[in-house]
Amino acid sequence: MIDSQSVKADAVVGADSRGFDGGKLVNGRKRHVVVDTLGLRLGVMVTSADIGDRAAAKVLLAQVADAHDRLELVRADGGYTGASSSTAWPRSPWSLRSSSAATTRAASWCCPSGGSSSVSSPT
Repeated sequence: MIDSQSVKADAVVGADSRGFDGGKLVNGRKRHVVVDTLGLRLGVMVTSADIGDRAAAKVLLAQVADAHDRLELVRADGGYTGASSSTAWPRSPWSLRSSSAATTRAASWCCPSGGSSSVSSPT
């Protein structure tokens, strides 16, 4: 699973490492995190907040794929959808599946042990 979080940066943080996230109205940085089904981190990247989720995901998932060759499926929220998400990784060993916020919330409580689930996604 991949997701991001925008956080405010203090005034002492250099302007070159800060940006404005228009969606969340935050001036600061953005953390991009990839975790496995147990919630263990596979990769982390920090960018300025004005970097889009899809752009950062390309870089971060390439690094994660180099270190974790058994990666097959990456789940993402709606911030990773769009025209470029379907063509972003044409030769990748994994598939990127975007889900609604309701599906993501349901998946977080249905599998506390990290096992597989038969929860169907509402589409």
